[in-house]
Amino acid sequence: MEERIRLKGERQGLRLFLDEESPFAEILASLEQQLQRGEGFFRGASLMVDVGNRELDRGEVLALAALLEKWGVELRALGTDNRQSRGAIREAGLRSVPSSAAPAPPAEPLQRLSASADALFITRTVRSGQSFRHHGAITVVGDVNPGAEVIAGGDVVVWGRLRGFVHAGAIGDERAIVCALELAPTQLRIAGLAARPPEESAPSAGPEVAHIEGGRIVVEPWDTFRRG
Repeated sequence: MEERIRLKGERQGLRLFLDEESPFAEILASLEQQLQRGEGFFRGASLMVDVGNRELDRGEVLALAALLEKWGVELRALGTDNRQSRGAIREAGLRSVPSSAAPAPPAEPLQRLSASADALFITRTVRSGQSFRHHGAITVVGDVNPGAEVIAGGDVVVWGRLRGFVHAGAIGDERAIVCALELAPTQLRIAGLAARPPEESAPSAGPEVAHIEGGRIVVEPWDTFRRG
């Protein structure tokens, strides 16, 4: 993710930090590029957007809210320390909260974070109707049942049977992988690519990993896979 925009996971959900110094038009352009690149991750998400001490007017607040709505993102609130921005947020009919300190720039773009960075661990079966979304990697110790979905910005590792919907690298990371003891998802996505299992397929003989190779998703046994 570009340095103008940084994403951080919190207990309350996702917080998006916008650079305070860049021109607002450039911020919106960068944000739209990121929302487009990570549409599978962001659509349906709820975000807190933190603008720090940036001075916003009502029109800029509405433009930001409209952009997020265009890509199916709920704007929970805007974080700010600027008095004028707080007034503009209220005029736009939105909620303002105090700003948090912006995280330090990552050593590499967010979509290149490794599988272990800021991982979410789920130690139970993910049942039909349940959905887990996390900006880092997700590890499930249990099954992912049909009708459940797991959406991660990084890798997805399932220590069990994966039979629901899974999307790894959902913010645009084509190096992300999906691994499971039994890999039989209803649909599997990595970054912007999608794959469905064959109509009839024999159960796997052991753990398998799905990854992108040559512009398509391929599946191979875990013990023969080597990440490039």
